[in-house]
Order: sequence, then C-alpha cells, then structure tokens
Amino acid sequence: MTHPYFGSERPRVLAHRGFVPADSEGIVENTFAAFAAAHALGVRYVESDCHLSADGTVILFHDSDLSRVAGDPRPIADVGDRELENLMADRGGLVTLAQALDAFPTLFFNLDVKAESAAETVGRLVAPHADRVLLTSFSDRTRERALRAAHAAGGRPATSAGTIRIAALVAAVASGVPWLIGRALRGIDAVQVPERRGPIRIVSPRMIRAVHRAGVEMHVWTVNDADGMRRLLAAGVDGIVTDRADRAMTIVAEER
Repeated sequence: MTHPYFGSERPRVLAHRGFVPADSEGIVENTFAAFAAAHALGVRYVESDCHLSADGTVILFHDSDLSRVAGDPRPIADVGDRELENLMADRGGLVTLAQALDAFPTLFFNLDVKAESAAETVGRLVAPHADRVLLTSFSDRTRERALRAAHAAGGRPATSAGTIRIAALVAAVASGVPWLIGRALRGIDAVQVPERRGPIRIVSPRMIRAVHRAGVEMHVWTVNDADGMRRLLAAGVDGIVTDRADRAMTIVAEER
C-alpha cells in the first residue's frame, strides 16, 4: 500500500530547506519565512533538518552550529531557545519542528534527522502527523531510532534510505541480483540521492528501473538548473529536491 505521503501527483518538487526568493532581504533557509515562501509558491513538500537546542527543543536547522547562517560559532546544542529566537528574528524567524507542523498543516515535511540526540523526540512529535511526514537521516541507525519512536507513539511516517542502505542498493543494482535489491529496499518508501557521488554515478536508468520495480520512489538532490531538472524528469525520477522551487514548479507544470 502506498503511504499517504505519496498521495499527490508526481513528479514532486521538494523545496530544499524551504524557499528563499532571490530578491528577499534578511530571509535565510530553514526559517518560518522560508517555509511560508514555499507554501505561497504552491509547493506541497518541504525538506528540512532536525537538531536539538540546549533546551531539548527540535529546531529546524541544517548545520550543527550557527556559523554560516548567523556568524556565531556555537553549536545549536549549546544555545537555548530564547537566544536562538533572538538570533534568527531578523533572518526570517526561528522555527521549531512543532511550530512548523502546526503552522503549515497542508505542507508535507521531508525531515533529515541530523542530530542523533534528536531522533526520539522527532519521532514522537511527528507521530500525530505521520501521513504527511517522511523521516530520513544519513545514519540508518538514527533514522531507525526516530521511526521506532514514531511507531511507539502511534504514527507510521514514510522513510527514505540512509547511507548504508544506499551503498547496499548501489552494489545490488550493479550485481543485478533481484533479492539483493529487495533486501536493500526493504521497509523503504523512497530513495533520495545526489545524481553522482564523486566519480560514481548513482542515478542511472538501471537504478531508476530497479527502484520502481520495488515500488519505491526516486528523488534526486540538490538540482537547481533547469536543464538538469528536465533531464532527470525525462529519465523518470519521481521528485526533485531543489533550492529553486520556483523554477522547478514551472518545469513540472510543463511536464504534466
């Protein structure tokens, strides 16, 4: 049975860390303003990342520290909620996972659990919203920990493969052995990968066919140029993760 997360028409545009308009002043990624901008575009899916503040609150923020976004070298885990709110007030507004789920009830969230310490809290928070949440992590252990917490709280969010599962899938597709491919994709709803990793091409017609035969979707990140979007959609991928949700929405509308 297809998870409700995938109930809408394909291909999917996943707004990477929300959407920051090119002409925006003072708005940065993973903020309330960035999610509101994605929502205003008509985007259905947003991608974000989960860390824990010093107060134990799940914060939607990509990096483990504030250096790049706020010029502050401290780790997110060492800063309290009130201070984070003050730091982000003129950058689009801090947003917690709980706030995002409540404030944007029609958005679907693709959540990368970056901090292992956040996994159980993330799982509990998303459980009541599981039909519109996909949980993932580069660490399959962290991903599975978050999923177990969600299941224990009565929710069954969708999930995409972590690094170990992706490596197993790449090897399985290269071998052409169906049961190895099935094992790599067991319990997985989506494969979310870059087109290449160094010299290794991950997204290929063979990979797309193998994933689709298993009833799993293929999403590619992070694709910002129009030619790349059109080429990948023509190849049959199911979703594009992008910083240019405006461009992707236009291209997807042309493809439908």
